[in-house]
Amino acid sequence: MDQIDLNMIKLLQLDGRMTISELSKKLALSRPSVAERLKRLQEKGIIGGFYAHVPPEAVGRKLLVMIELSSLQVSLDEFEKMISDEPDVLECHKATGHVHYYIKAALNGTEELTHLIEKLIPFGSTRTSILLGSPVNRRVILPVSESEATPNKF
Repeated sequence: MDQIDLNMIKLLQLDGRMTISELSKKLALSRPSVAERLKRLQEKGIIGGFYAHVPPEAVGRKLLVMIELSSLQVSLDEFEKMISDEPDVLECHKATGHVHYYIKAALNGTEELTHLIEKLIPFGSTRTSILLGSPVNRRVILPVSESEATPNKF
């Protein structure tokens, strides 16, 4: 990847709806060059897709929670099958340490939270935190350069 690819990735993360024409102008490249680079980045898996960001509160899900699941009492496969089918769950992350999974969910209120926790209890121990805000909600991510990845040997 060169600097043009990095600039394209950054621009698209800031505005995924940016057209090839807009990218072409901002990158000072022809539309066919931009289209080819975009296709190559998608084929390499560097750009995984484009989607609309919908804030949970905009669709009535005003209660955002993080649930820690530990002391897993079933197989990983069994739990992961169940959690992947749970519509209120936004994210689920497998982790090392005393917590097996971190689950982020967006709910309408405490009644839905109670139902979700009741579904999780047979799978292990839960600990729930209500999220009050997100100081870092979404950030542009770029590859680590070799100079950043290699520690200074002085």
